[in-house]
Amino acid sequence: MRFPIKTKSSNWNSAEGRKLSFLKRFKESLVRSTGLSNKKRVFRDRAILIFNNTSEVIRAESVLKAKGWQLKVMGPPPEIQSGCDLVIEIPLIEKLNILRVLEESNNLPLDTAPVSSTLLKPVDIYQIKDFGDYLMVRAANMKLTIDKRTKVIVNISGGGCPDVPYLAGEMVGRHLDESPTPRDIGHTLCGYALQLAYEEMRRKCTP
Repeated sequence: MRFPIKTKSSNWNSAEGRKLSFLKRFKESLVRSTGLSNKKRVFRDRAILIFNNTSEVIRAESVLKAKGWQLKVMGPPPEIQSGCDLVIEIPLIEKLNILRVLEESNNLPLDTAPVSSTLLKPVDIYQIKDFGDYLMVRAANMKLTIDKRTKVIVNISGGGCPDVPYLAGEMVGRHLDESPTPRDIGHTLCGYALQLAYEEMRRKCTP
């Protein structure tokens, strides 16, 4: 009667196979627990538009939102060395259509970049602080604070632009839903930043 002979080679192959199988299961478990595959897919689905100055960002955002695109104004990734302090994040699949619209409005970006990794992920320009009875949203250099119970604007600060006192005078003391929007009454980049804070505050206060 013959018995199978276990050679060193077969033992090594068996051990190596178990090792590879373990590594495969570990990788799959890591992806499930961290959502890496979903994150990579999200990165590939987005791109950023880089502009020379913030005035161009404001114009581009207005034009594209009027066309119905969902956009987000953010801070540039640290790796981006050109352009201004704001970028626009867009759906990558819509890049050509968006560039065509911007070309028609004579407001093409300086450059575009796919968000292909965490290193190129744009930085959120919003900071939220909860002070118990009060909630503050900061966008760039402008801060807007409301009373959480009444939704009344209690403070506007920051910026240093000449229209900030006027914006504060028109908005402080009014309910968030009844206040004039900074976009309608502001005239500077501070007014634009306050508009971003105002919109973010409305999103936070929407049930």
